[in-house]
Amino acid sequence: MNENDEIVVYIEKMSNLGTGIAKVDGQVVFVENACPEDEVKVKITKVNKNYATAKTIEVITPSPHRVEPFCAMQKVCGACQLQFIDYEYQLQLKKQIVEDAMKNIGGIDTPVNFPVASPQIKEYRHKIQYPVSQTKVSGRILAGYFKPQSHEIVNIKHCPIQPKICDDIIEFIRNKAFDYGISGFDEKKHSGDLRHVVIRSSEATGKCLVTLVVNSTKTFERLNDFAQSIFDEFKEVIGVCVNFNSKKTNVILGDKTECICGKDFVKERILDKTFRIGANTFFQVNPKSAENIFKYVKDYLQKNFENPTVLDAYAGVTSFGISVCDCCKQVVSVEENKEAVNFASEIIKLNNIENVEIHNMDAAKFFQKTKRKFDAIILDPPRKGCSKESLDEAYRLSKGKIIYVSCNPATLARDLKYLKEKGCTIESIQPFDMFCHTYHIENVVIINRQDYTNL
Repeated sequence: MNENDEIVVYIEKMSNLGTGIAKVDGQVVFVENACPEDEVKVKITKVNKNYATAKTIEVITPSPHRVEPFCAMQKVCGACQLQFIDYEYQLQLKKQIVEDAMKNIGGIDTPVNFPVASPQIKEYRHKIQYPVSQTKVSGRILAGYFKPQSHEIVNIKHCPIQPKICDDIIEFIRNKAFDYGISGFDEKKHSGDLRHVVIRSSEATGKCLVTLVVNSTKTFERLNDFAQSIFDEFKEVIGVCVNFNSKKTNVILGDKTECICGKDFVKERILDKTFRIGANTFFQVNPKSAENIFKYVKDYLQKNFENPTVLDAYAGVTSFGISVCDCCKQVVSVEENKEAVNFASEIIKLNNIENVEIHNMDAAKFFQKTKRKFDAIILDPPRKGCSKESLDEAYRLSKGKIIYVSCNPATLARDLKYLKEKGCTIESIQPFDMFCHTYHIENVVIINRQDYTNL
């Protein structure tokens, strides 16, 4: 088997990255846009010692789970890897991804529950982050998602997984940026003005916060006029911000954000609580699915505790803590991002909440500093998971329950293995489909510390 060979393969299963898995003469081949039970003709794109990669060029015998994608750009856009697969089967495949991670990485045999489906599978994504570039000859602005395994932008005019207003705003930016002397970003040369457009739209209000991520502060005057034009064009746009990021990095947002016109937040409504979400604060991209998760955690606390004390670590705008505070004696929130903490403080005042205490610091440092114990600790770390030191401290501070929320099954399984070695047991693993048509899956794991004594 060599690069550029064209061969016919049968897809046996799906990988944790959403590619089909076939075997040729005992060697694993990862195939783009392939569904389990497909027979496909593929072109080999890369051959390594232990595996090869390929792309589908013809579906010979389609899987019974294969459907026509509802987006015309699915095959070339890297955003929705599984959109050509029946949604119910997508959930089965995601369950298998979690099970494989638990078994192969964590050595965990706790049954994985069937994923809770997203209430919406179209227009569910309420935060978009489009990289921006421009054509070499005409200077036409390009904005969209990257092609798979590349940094080539697919110039998307309509994306059915996000609200249509986002398409309209992006199209306006494409067409009008040149009129204001705003150029697209050249990643190789690290030149040009507009690097990304980030839009946060509200499920509750229909309003949008637009953030223009730029390469330099030198374009501020032109950006000011451009931002105002976006604000004036759309009644749905509640505010336009500019974020400055001149670093050579894949991190989208820089440290400095200025609100040019309107407000610097949108409001979202979850479990009868009103949230304020800014340009640079973390909040779940799928509000309706997020509400399912928050309700699941709140229901668990209500059924298993009476007025518990809860620690919400890696809290962001304290979305978990605020969502569950009605059934708690006290919630302690820990978040290192200052902007998120400021928004959390405003949200607490907005909702007349009196039993949530906020600490602006790194979770690991808080763990080491505090002497308090908590009935339940909610861990919602970034994709890289928790450090062993943080897990040690969470174990020490927990009176009995750790609720671990994760969007990365691999690091979740690694961390669960570590906690299991410390004497914890895994009570339940519940996936939630936060990211429809992708291989990503959110999980909520209930962990028991059965050996607790008042250390």
